[in-house]
Formats: sequence, C-alpha cells, structure tokens
Amino acid sequence: MGDVTNKAETSEEVKPRSVRVVLMALMIAMLLAMLDNMIIGTAMPTIVGELGGLEHLSWVVTAYTLATAASTPIWGKIGDMYGRKGAFLTSIVIFLIGSALSGMAQDMGQLIGFRAVQGLGAGGLMVGVMAIIGDLIPPRERGKYQGMMAGVMALAMIGGPLVGGTITDHMGWRWSFYINLPLGAVALAMVTAVLHLPKKRAKGKIDYLGAALLTLAITSTVLVTTWGGTEYAWGSAEILGLIAVGVLSTAAFLYAETKAAEPVMPLHIFRSRNFTLMSVIGFLVGFAMFGGVLYLPLFQQSVQGASATNSGLLLLPMLLSMMLVSLIAGRITTSSGKYKMFPIMGGALMVVGMFLLAQMDTGTSRLMSGVYMGILGAGLGFLMQITMLVAQNSVDMKDMGVASSSATLFRTLGGSFGVALMGSLFTTQVTNTMADRLGPEAAGAAGSAQLDAASLAKLPEAIREAYQYAVAAGTHSAFLLGAGVAVLGFVAAWFVKEVPLKGAGPAAKAPADGASEGDAGAAPGDGGPARAHEALAH
Repeated sequence: MGDVTNKAETSEEVKPRSVRVVLMALMIAMLLAMLDNMIIGTAMPTIVGELGGLEHLSWVVTAYTLATAASTPIWGKIGDMYGRKGAFLTSIVIFLIGSALSGMAQDMGQLIGFRAVQGLGAGGLMVGVMAIIGDLIPPRERGKYQGMMAGVMALAMIGGPLVGGTITDHMGWRWSFYINLPLGAVALAMVTAVLHLPKKRAKGKIDYLGAALLTLAITSTVLVTTWGGTEYAWGSAEILGLIAVGVLSTAAFLYAETKAAEPVMPLHIFRSRNFTLMSVIGFLVGFAMFGGVLYLPLFQQSVQGASATNSGLLLLPMLLSMMLVSLIAGRITTSSGKYKMFPIMGGALMVVGMFLLAQMDTGTSRLMSGVYMGILGAGLGFLMQITMLVAQNSVDMKDMGVASSSATLFRTLGGSFGVALMGSLFTTQVTNTMADRLGPEAAGAAGSAQLDAASLAKLPEAIREAYQYAVAAGTHSAFLLGAGVAVLGFVAAWFVKEVPLKGAGPAAKAPADGASEGDAGAAPGDGGPARAHEALAH
C-alpha cells in the first residue's frame, strides 16, 4: 500500500513539469498543421496564377481537407487500439512527405495529388494532439494549459499569413511547403524523446469496411458540392449518381458500424446530446473559418490591391480577436465550469460577421473590412476551444480517441463543404459577372490572368475594373452563404446542456447527458489521467 501511495505522490510531483514538457512537443506538432493552412491561404493566388486557372482554386484545398477528413477517424481509432504515440509520429512523417512533394509539383494535377498525401498525415496531427491532451488533462483542469494552446494558435494564425506572404513575394510559393520540413523534424525529435504513454494491445481489428464506406460517403458528398452547378448541371447524371452513391454509402456505413466489433466511429457517442450538438457546431465553425481564410486574401489582393504579404497583415483583426476571445473564454470556463453562454455568443457574432463581410464591395475600405473580420474572429474565438472541450467531456476515457477524431472530422468536413460550396458560388458569380460586363471572350482572357495585384495592374483599366467588380460580387455570394449557415449554429447553441466539466479526481462525477456520458476521469479499470501521469513520470 505504501508503494502505491509513494508512486502516486511521485506522479503528482512530476505532473506539472512533465505535462508542460509534453505539451510543448505537442504544440510544435499543432503549429506544423496550423501553419500550413495559414501559409497556403495567402500564397494561393500566386500558386493558381502560375500553375493553372481559377477553376482549380478550391481543389487545392478540397483535396487536402478531403484526405484529412477521410483519414481522421482511422487515426483516432488506431490511437485508441494501438497507442497514440506511434500513430502520431507516423502521421507527422506522412505529412512531411506530402509537404516535400507539394513543393516539387510541376502542374496543378500534381499539386492536388500531393496535397492529398499531405492531408492524410494532417488527419492524424490534430486528432493526435487533442486525444493525447484529453488523456493527460481532465477537462476542468485543461484551462490551466489553454494559454499554451492559444499562444501556438496565435503564432500560427498571425505568423502564418505573414510568413506565407513574405515567402511568396521573395522566395517563391514552393517554399511555403518546404518550410514544414525543419519544423517537422523538430516535432519528431521532441515527441519521440519526451512523450511516454502506456502501451496498448489491440483487442480487435480496425474497421476497414466502415472506414472505406465513410471515405466513399465523404468523397461523393464533397464532389457533389464541388461539381454541382459548375462542372456539371445539378440535374446531370453525374451529380445525381454521386448523390445516390453518397446516400447509399452513408446508410451502409451506419449499418456496418452497428455490426463492427471495433467500429471506426462508435455510434453510441452520439447518444450524448452535447456531443452531437458540438459536432454540428464544429462543422459550422469549419465552414466559416476555412471559407474566410481562403476568400478574404483573394478579395484583399484582387479588389483592395494588397500584396500577398500585406493581405496576411490585413487578416490580423480576425486572427487577433479570435485568439484573445478564445483565451478569455477558456479561462472563464476553467474558473467557473460554465460554458453554455459561449456557443450562443459565438454563434451570434459569427452570423453578424459573415453578413457584414458579404456587404463588402470595390469601395469598402481596409478599416471597415478589418472591423468586419474582427467581429467574425470573435465569434470563432468563442467556439474554437469550447466545441472540442465539451465533446471530450461527453464521453468515457476509452472513447477519447474516436471522440476527438469525430469532433475533428466534423470541423474538417465543414471546412471542405465551406470551400466547395463557397467556391462553387464564387466561381459562378465571377464568370457570370465578367461575361455580363465584357462578353464571353474578354471574360475568358481576363479570367486566365494571374490573380495577384501586380498582374492585375498590368491589365487594361476596363478589364481590371470589371474583374475587381466580379471578385467583389463573388465574395458577396460566398459570405452570404456563410451567414445563412452560421444561423444554424446559433440555433443549435441554445440546445446545449450545461453538464459540469469533469475534474481530476476519480471520484468526481459528471451528471449524465445521455447513455454515453462517462465518469470523471476514466472508463472502468482504465486508470484515467492518473495512469497517464504515472507514464509521464516513468
């Protein structure tokens, strides 16, 4: 008994230092994933201008998010069954391989394919970080370390556009991918050295059938949103066929999950009302954030005449407000245990911010667009951390991996749908507006021009003004769609149930919110955070 007591005391003594060291390694890996999206956002107009036309813009992002979405549930389940460290390190290696290949791409087809490889690795990065943190730190204590997470997110979201713009302007867009390699090497070394988790032995096989059906459902659905009304008419055989495949594969996936011994996405976690609502809200957050990060730099460079570097700087109002509000919300949640008000406030601000961004035109000043972005950023800040925190609080420890991966999946899917649907509206609106103003031939010639400010300045004034007007009309349609979708998130937030956050002690219980609500720290016999902390001490 004395040995057990001493061991527990030793574990508690080393816990703060050990957890901080591990979190530092995890934050570097998170920085790796988040920097990529931020850097590519500001470099995208130049990439598209060199490798292809405007019609390929959304696919560079869609291929990445599609691969990320398809692989995320598998990474989460592999971590639950075989151990998180090995899965996490493997995902970093795949991500780095995809980054190197993307930087060497010679045409748009290659870039899209290599971005898919990169996305496969990215699927394991974020879910790995979130699940490991969920293993080590109970939800009620997690706010103590929220400053580290907020700091990394701020560094990525503020520094990413600046780095991406600077690299694009001075070194070429290929280095926006190569920059991942040294950072990834540091993450690999640190995670290998400092992260020690209990070894797990698989009790079953990976649900490959469920993973295949889920991938098919995701792919067909995203292709419908991407191609519908652009590549193919909505009533065409191709689109109707993809819709049929999506519906049938989704139904087959749900049936397969009820029969699988180790389902890739256990359906019982959705018995928790809060988990289901957070999945929906996370989807909508991804929709708004991905769309905003992609199309705001395009508007700033094409309409407001900003360089790639300056468009990164001009995103600061959204990113700073997002980080500041996220940090404040996390600290209030930690001290009070209350969180329901944050999804409601975030949903309201997201609606207002998206609607205001939809009002931008060729006469909108950078100051006003900055105010609008700040409002949207505040809404996202109220929602970013809370959705994952409440989702993890709604399941047992044994389901931490699949809960983290499912929550991440829905946010990623939201981003994919946001880019696809906003991209479809944007491209259609730009094409139609250019044709109305210049005629089909002139519109086609202008549409093939590079999208950055320097190239637009070389166009004849009539064509340049028509193109700027068309881009403004395209962003109006895209953000108006975002505002409509954000309304759904605001409505969903009102149905969140304020279930107390689980504490550190094994005796602390959280009231049930459906059949899947677990105990305060662990599944029966799992040992929960205490076991993980002992592993850190070891």
